[in-house]
Amino acid sequence: MNIFPNEVGSPPRILLLGGTSELGLAILAALGLPAGTEVILAGRDEQRLAAAGKELPGRISTMAYDATDTDGHQAFADAVFAAGPLDMVISAAGVLIPQDDAERDVRRAAEMVETNFTGHVTSLLAIATRMRAQGRGTIVVLSSVAAVRPRKANFVYGAAKAGLDAFARGLADSLHGSGVRVVLVRPGFVIGRMTQGMPRAPLSSTPAQVGAATAAALGGGKDTVWIPAPLAGLALALRLVPRPLWRRVAR
Repeated sequence: MNIFPNEVGSPPRILLLGGTSELGLAILAALGLPAGTEVILAGRDEQRLAAAGKELPGRISTMAYDATDTDGHQAFADAVFAAGPLDMVISAAGVLIPQDDAERDVRRAAEMVETNFTGHVTSLLAIATRMRAQGRGTIVVLSSVAAVRPRKANFVYGAAKAGLDAFARGLADSLHGSGVRVVLVRPGFVIGRMTQGMPRAPLSSTPAQVGAATAAALGGGKDTVWIPAPLAGLALALRLVPRPLWRRVAR
């Protein structure tokens, strides 16, 4: 399957929301981008964006983007499309704030929900409208196995991911037949910056493995990818655990 169907044959344009995200950058690295691809890294820290761009092939540009600035997301999307059609957006903005910190300071809980859920909704609605109008495009959404059944150890994070997962599935249904594709990526515990210092969970993966699996799903026509693949069966089992037993799960 052609990852970048393009009517005029020009190099693709790709937007990474959360332009310094380890997972987002790993997906870009795994895609085998065609020569001349324009990659737009969107985020808050210009220096970190520039440093990340040096590790990628293609023509790299950066844009200021804050996932929590929902009032500015329509104007942001308009500016992206003013420069030309967009072939793919990878929605990878995210933060992981310890549950105890979120409970001690509810503003941090709000930050996590706005970054991991609300900001994706407002950004992707604006982008999806423009992709629908151009009749093509791919939207990659970074969800998590935490969306399956939030645990007491990180239920604010899990709730935000559950909301994002439901949104992505609804968006996919809304765009069906429009030429715009939504690919939902559900990794388990990923060993990287976000989880540094945390004990590894079963069925862990690395950013490179997430990137490779996502690239394979894009090329193979899949709409949902679990990383690693056995998580799909585990997720089904998690839904069936009786609630009294679930409360005893430590992490």
